[in-house]
Amino acid sequence: MQTFTANQAKAHFGEFLDLAQREPVRVMRHERVVGVMVSAHDYEAMRAFYADRLQHTLDEAAEAAAAAGLTPAAADALLADES
Repeated sequence: MQTFTANQAKAHFGEFLDLAQREPVRVMRHERVVGVMVSAHDYEAMRAFYADRLQHTLDEAAEAAAAAGLTPAAADALLADES
């Protein structure tokens, strides 16, 4: 992974964008990573991956709750409880 300082990214923005189309580019400020630039394609792939992972986790939680006897009515009552 290539690394640019924030100033380098600003001064060479075109190069920075071109490189980010090929691989993630780390951005450093004051000797710490403050961001990573990725291509739009990679970003959408990451969003899809995490959305799928979240859906899988929610499905597993729903199955476990149903197996433990949690009914939709009981879930609604728990969610409505403001105490």
